[in-house]
Amino acid sequence: MNHVLIVDDDADSAATMRELVGVDRFSVAVAHTLRDARRQMAMQPPSLVLLDLQLPDGNGMDLFGDQQVPQDSQIVLVTGHASLDSSIEALRRGAMDYLVKPVGIGRLEDILSRFLIPTAGLPETGTSTVTGAAFDQITPQDRPGAGYCAQEGRFGRLWGGSAPMQRLYQQMERVAGTSVTVFLTGESGTGKEVVAQTLHELSQRRSRPFLAVNCGAISPHLIESEIFGHEKGSFTGADRQHQGFFERAATGTLFLDEITEMSMELQVKLLRVLETGRFMRVGSTQTLQTDVRVIAATNRCPYEAVASGKLREDLLYRLNVFPIELPPLRERLTDVPLLAQHFMEAISQREGQAKQFTASALKQLAQYSWPGNVRELRNAVQRAYVMEPGPLVSQEWLPRPPVAIAQQPAPVHPAAHALHLPQVPQMQHMPQAGSMPMSAPLTAPLTTPSTTPITPTITAHAPADHAHAAATYDLPDTEPATIQLPIGMTMAQAERLLIQATLKQCKYQKERTAAVLGISLKTLYNRLRDYAGGKKGETDAEHG
Repeated sequence: MNHVLIVDDDADSAATMRELVGVDRFSVAVAHTLRDARRQMAMQPPSLVLLDLQLPDGNGMDLFGDQQVPQDSQIVLVTGHASLDSSIEALRRGAMDYLVKPVGIGRLEDILSRFLIPTAGLPETGTSTVTGAAFDQITPQDRPGAGYCAQEGRFGRLWGGSAPMQRLYQQMERVAGTSVTVFLTGESGTGKEVVAQTLHELSQRRSRPFLAVNCGAISPHLIESEIFGHEKGSFTGADRQHQGFFERAATGTLFLDEITEMSMELQVKLLRVLETGRFMRVGSTQTLQTDVRVIAATNRCPYEAVASGKLREDLLYRLNVFPIELPPLRERLTDVPLLAQHFMEAISQREGQAKQFTASALKQLAQYSWPGNVRELRNAVQRAYVMEPGPLVSQEWLPRPPVAIAQQPAPVHPAAHALHLPQVPQMQHMPQAGSMPMSAPLTAPLTTPSTTPITPTITAHAPADHAHAAATYDLPDTEPATIQLPIGMTMAQAERLLIQATLKQCKYQKERTAAVLGISLKTLYNRLRDYAGGKKGETDAEHG
């Protein structure tokens, strides 16, 4: 469901516009000042902004070109102070259209129709919901997701035909028709919000609002008011009653992203809402009933967040009714060409000039590990589209795959000059990774001849999905990695090289890496945090 932001200082006019837009077709938010509009955009990027020209703290034209306005948002100027100059100026700055108050319903409907999500292939339902065993009795052809994933390699808004994605689709299909709480985990950029939107669109609530809230983007002083709402006069500046996300998402779906960024005090209140379905606005003594499906997400390891005091343990158990872990893109490299072509088609259609990748470009894309996941791939495709003047996008403007650890050039340690010892490879920056399922540990044999430097060797086969991609796109095989430690290197330096090399060889699965190294997961997290922050000293004293 697309989101519409109405920016109007006249409360009656904004309320009328809200009714005309229709909360049954769109999620709608209202702002009365430019400052409030920017805050609303940060919390939930709108697809359409209906913008008044005259506002208490400035002119509506000031939002055009504002960096806080999402690039995909379309702006329609709505004003009672119409003039030829203002309309021309608005269109010149990029306005989608221009409406004059009182707004004609026909003109408004024509604009809104461009943002309605088509539901072809999805059976229309009433307000009743199908849950539990009743959903299991529905035939596959009648399920909400049956016609939605008919195209091979696609499931709703998601793209990919690899084994990890097929498992994800199976989980989503099972839970989509229910109202149970879903907890999404995965690295940043893996598409957690896209999964949440797809679950909503395949659910019995798809005709009701879908609201996405980034808990880390809202001020800690305002987040309680934004989630639960507030009464007029409940605090300084509360000059009118405000509906929170739980009220605005009534009978729909509320997506709480970065749930671990919410304060512990607010997590207690959220737990109560999830348990009882009731809440109170800030400054009120009256409880309100809510019927909202909650989908939460985090890019942290949930149990590590509990251990570090970022997430209440009881809230974790309440959210973790149906956990879904999203695979990072490096574990499904065979999906990269499909995703890249999808993003290229989308930007070609938007910009009006068709371009496509060459075979060598797709091959190079499939070799890269994508630490930023699907978000990084999408940005790389857009950058390549802009930089390539012709219709064929080659590998020139694409990220290059990293060289294997053993083949990395590195400065020679002074001790290596004196004793003619091998060079120490320079480790690359390690991308942040989420929690992965523990697998069988790797072996790390050490050989310590008396006349040669210590040379720990970590032997592992290439990831299965990478091997599949190599067979499909003629990629080079991954050689076993070896690191060599010369005499003169400190214990801290040797430990850092060994931890980072083992982490990479274990495909950034932290639980597996800790098991291979024989250390606790907490110790591994502390080491990686120190390396990322540059706080790790390279002296033996730290470990003495």
